[in-house]
This record gives sequence, structure tokens and C-alpha cells, in this order.
Amino acid sequence: MTFASLVFYCFSAILLWSAAMVVTIRNPVKAVLFLVLAFVSAACIWMLLEAEFLAIVLVLVYVGAVMVLFLFVVMMIDVNLAVLRQGFTDYLPLGAMIAILMVIEMAIAVGPAQFGLAKVPVPAALGVHYSNTRVLGQLLYTVYVYPFEIAAVILLVAIVAAIALTMRRRPDTKYQNPAQQVNVRAQDRVRIVKMPTEPRA
Repeated sequence: MTFASLVFYCFSAILLWSAAMVVTIRNPVKAVLFLVLAFVSAACIWMLLEAEFLAIVLVLVYVGAVMVLFLFVVMMIDVNLAVLRQGFTDYLPLGAMIAILMVIEMAIAVGPAQFGLAKVPVPAALGVHYSNTRVLGQLLYTVYVYPFEIAAVILLVAIVAAIALTMRRRPDTKYQNPAQQVNVRAQDRVRIVKMPTEPRA
């Protein structure tokens, strides 16, 4: 076994363990931290495949931004763990059966019969001046330009939908009108009452 294979199996084991902990652990904060570990392990595997750009994007975008946002939201909403634990054992047999079926399907789809070394040999070593960022950009804007643009439109629609759901008016929520606050006058808010002073007894 070569050193690259040993490193691959180590990071793969860490990735599988952290992904399993994300699903099985009950503390949401720890689940987010295990998800960060899973992303970092996947980025290391991409580095072994000489996909440096994808590995850096995974670390910067998901670990550096998305997971920090998830962790901030989970810690701010103060999830009630007692409510999450209710009914866990009721759905455990169904969840275990679905998990086993998914593992079997993944083993059939991406197993050695489909993606073994006989089917997909080890790629040749690339030169020093090779840039996978340039190659990825050329593929995105030539061969896959239509799927790339469709994905961008779908993401834009999702952003607009999220903003529309967030900005909707609720009857039980108090809102402030900045225009009314700017145009307010002192005599509309403060009333000065003059009263005669009373002599001391």
C-alpha cells in the first residue's frame, strides 16, 4: 500500500465517522462541528485528487461561511433537546432500514464494479503549469454553460423566495415606519402642561 492510499483511507474513515456522528448525535451544536470535520476531510481527499480549487472552495465557502452561519443559528435559537429526543425510538427501525438501503444502493452505484481501478485507472501526473481552475472555468463556460446558467437561475429564485418569506407581514408583529419617525415633531409627542404652583403649608 502506497502512502497516498494510506492517507486516502485515513481521511475516508474520518469522513464516514464524522458523517455518521452528524446523523446520530443529539446535540445540534456538536452535529454542526462534526459536519465541519466531514467537509475538511472531503477537502483533503480532493487535494489527493489534485483538485485544489474545489478543496479550497469547500473549505472557504462551506466551512468558513455556511457552517459558521449554521452554528450561529443553532446556538441562537436554543433548540430544546428534550423535544428532539421524543419519538426517536419510534422511528429508529424505519430510519435504520432506509439507511441500510441507501448504503446498499451506494455500494452498487459507486462500488468497485463501476469505479474500480480496472474501470477508472489512476490519472497521469499533471505538469507544473497545469491549472485545474482554468480547466474548470473552460468547462463551465463552454460545455456546461446551459446547466450552469440554469443552476444560477434556480439559486436566484431560491434567494428571492427566502426574502419574500422573511419579509412578509405578520399581523401579530410590530413594525416601525422610518418615514414617520423622521417626520415626527416634538409637539406631536411631548405636551407641556403649565400648572400653578401651590404655596407651602
